[in-house]
Amino acid sequence: MNINFVRVGSGTSHFGSGTLGLFKPIAHRNIIMYSIKLYRQLQEMGFDIGMKECGSINLAQTKDRLIALKRRIAYNVPTGLYCEILGREELKRLHPYLHVDDLEGAVWVPEDAVADSSAICHALAKLAKQGGARYRENCRVQEVFTENEVVKSIQTNHGNITCEYFVNCAGMWARELGLRCNPPVRIPAYPAEHFYATTPPMVPELNSNLPCIRDFDSYSYARQWQGGLMVGWFEREAKPAFGREGNVPENEWHRHLKDDPSHWKPLWERAKHRLPILREMGEPTIYNSPDNFTPDGRWILGESPEVKNYFIAVGMNGNSLQGAGGIGKAIAEWLMKGEPTQELLPFNIQRFLDLHNNKQYLQQRIKEVVGRHYAILYPHQCEYKYARKLRCSPLYSVLEEQGAVFGIKMAYERPLYFDSTYRRGDKKPEMPPGSFYKPKFFEFMKEEFLACREGVGIIDMSSFSKIEITSSRSEVVDYLQQLCSNDANIPVGGIVHTGMQNERGGYENDCMLVRQTDNSFFMVSPTSQQTRIYQWMSRHLPSDRSVGLNDVTSKYTVINVVGPKATELMSELSNSDINLSPFTHKKVNVGYASDVMVMAFTHTGEPGYCLYIPSEYALHVYARLMAVGEDYGVRNVGVLTQRFMRIERFIPFWAEELSPYVTPYETGNGYSVKLDKEYFIGKFALQHQKEQGVRKRLILFVLGGELDPNKDVWPWGGEPLYRNDRYVGTVTSAGYGFAIDKLVCLGFIGLPGLRQTYDEMSPITTEFIMDPNARYEVDIAGRRFPAKPHVHPLSSPALNKLNKKYTPTPVAACQSDILL
Repeated sequence: MNINFVRVGSGTSHFGSGTLGLFKPIAHRNIIMYSIKLYRQLQEMGFDIGMKECGSINLAQTKDRLIALKRRIAYNVPTGLYCEILGREELKRLHPYLHVDDLEGAVWVPEDAVADSSAICHALAKLAKQGGARYRENCRVQEVFTENEVVKSIQTNHGNITCEYFVNCAGMWARELGLRCNPPVRIPAYPAEHFYATTPPMVPELNSNLPCIRDFDSYSYARQWQGGLMVGWFEREAKPAFGREGNVPENEWHRHLKDDPSHWKPLWERAKHRLPILREMGEPTIYNSPDNFTPDGRWILGESPEVKNYFIAVGMNGNSLQGAGGIGKAIAEWLMKGEPTQELLPFNIQRFLDLHNNKQYLQQRIKEVVGRHYAILYPHQCEYKYARKLRCSPLYSVLEEQGAVFGIKMAYERPLYFDSTYRRGDKKPEMPPGSFYKPKFFEFMKEEFLACREGVGIIDMSSFSKIEITSSRSEVVDYLQQLCSNDANIPVGGIVHTGMQNERGGYENDCMLVRQTDNSFFMVSPTSQQTRIYQWMSRHLPSDRSVGLNDVTSKYTVINVVGPKATELMSELSNSDINLSPFTHKKVNVGYASDVMVMAFTHTGEPGYCLYIPSEYALHVYARLMAVGEDYGVRNVGVLTQRFMRIERFIPFWAEELSPYVTPYETGNGYSVKLDKEYFIGKFALQHQKEQGVRKRLILFVLGGELDPNKDVWPWGGEPLYRNDRYVGTVTSAGYGFAIDKLVCLGFIGLPGLRQTYDEMSPITTEFIMDPNARYEVDIAGRRFPAKPHVHPLSSPALNKLNKKYTPTPVAACQSDILL
């Protein structure tokens, strides 16, 4: 099959809504803000792109929606975006055609805009051509050729082109074009049918500066359009484009789409309720204009894990114009610098696996991805409905019968919590309706915590990435010493927690290294790192192929055995002295199973062990743990309880606290950096930072004051932090501290001041953070609550009790038990 790019702007640029919205999470907003600045420049240069900064009104029909909007206001305002809550009278003044009687409130964002996406596309193409770029229309890309898994050339119907880099931004055709490469490049994006309607012009025409409307609870948006109105939808359940076969037509794709009044008419009726003037404007013209959506609704950017210098910029999820300018800049800088120049981890293509590129999987998943753009996504309580039960632990069916409620990470089914009221034969428990308040399953989590505190908790942690690293001689040690900031040359049987850094000192990985023999290591990394870290490590392998990597994630089932009675239980099951020194491991028999790796650390910061079990033994080992464990108070525990326990223990999470733009010294993990090593990636940057001091610092906050966890909205992450009424940082993750009976959160803080670059900022010191005169507050959906800062893990009788009957682990080591 040939991939045909007929004309510049013939894809979604031709029929996009043209809306530009900044009222989003910060990572998205930063990209979109650059797009808007670029389009302003085009307009100032004289290009007629139809740009109008008309603002937008974001509506809330329910109290929960208003909380969601207030949470967005809380983190957007202190970081530079003006937005405010409006009452009904103000709404009618801004948009006189709006029906407001059933609204709980709305948010006004004056910097939002609209523009003509097709005109912008042609303006940028013209400027590129003037700058020396060459492009050819009616050119079909037939294949991308590689040499040693590096881009070499492309074949087109106009001949071959030798090139050093290739950027796939082919929209609906991107996935299929990715497969036209050897090795194939996985690009999990798929088009969904995407409907919008336009009305005839009003007489007189509607004001061209009428604000955009986003009526999230009706899954619709509306804007002024050529004297009338355009109304579009991100409906709750969408339809995959181009039928069951799902092949994107090469030519005249619009002829392959069908009008389905039964699908769009109910949406149109809801739009008429919100904008009664639509009843007076005649019959609408309905457009079915597919756009590419991704499995998680986020853009797909970056260098492919399969082919070096093959870059991707696709998956605009229903609005290509918003991201286009900022994404183009980000990819261009990545090409020139060899790495991202801004935080792009949420959008990195390496967050996916082979399975995500399966067409049947994508057709199911995108049905709900479209609507999630306008849905209320309650933190940790909004799991996907379609394309489930794909990657499952051998324990899945057994845990399901134990009342497990599952969520997914990297498509892996993981028990979030266990409904202890479930009995065999009952309807399987499901996640209850979400909440920004105390979760409805909180009491189940509390029971799970008590098991970890007083008896034994059993946690299925099989989703973690697992890689074997080997060599024939000592090359593997030299290799890991260059990649790791901690000392990897540990004794056989030892375990070390280490970061793998980039040249800036930021995290590329956070892992546990287990030395199995003189020349073999076993590495455990966060679940979401399975593709990314394998690719990163592969790019750093010695050219003589003396070191090998082997992904063994599916080979082992992992069970955390957590609690003060874990040692007694394991000793009975293995018929041996299992009381290992912290951060060591050995292979033992458990029940009838042999070669079970027992590691003396947990992923919670609590006493216990991690069992790495050959998967064929998993059911047997689990059954023995539960049967013998009855005498020790054993209980199944979900990953949400584990998450709360780790936050209380001041353990940072990958992709929440730890990222390529965060260093060990900024997160309190400086103890794991060995600057006396000869060389490792990032050493000089970390050496400089240790000498000069850090500009931001990860802090544990305990919330108190008037905050009532039973009545008030909880922090969930993203909340702004204030010191003496000045914005100083953001909450990265939050939960409930069961041991201290208070809400807790982690967050980075720096010195006040928005306009400074990182290099211009002064170092932040412990004295500044812990100044007794400093007053810290967390803004939770518009209400500020006092927060007490801690630069070290908490110490309290409740927490100390957890370590009873367990060889104490130093604070530094305890804080290092981090993997997500």
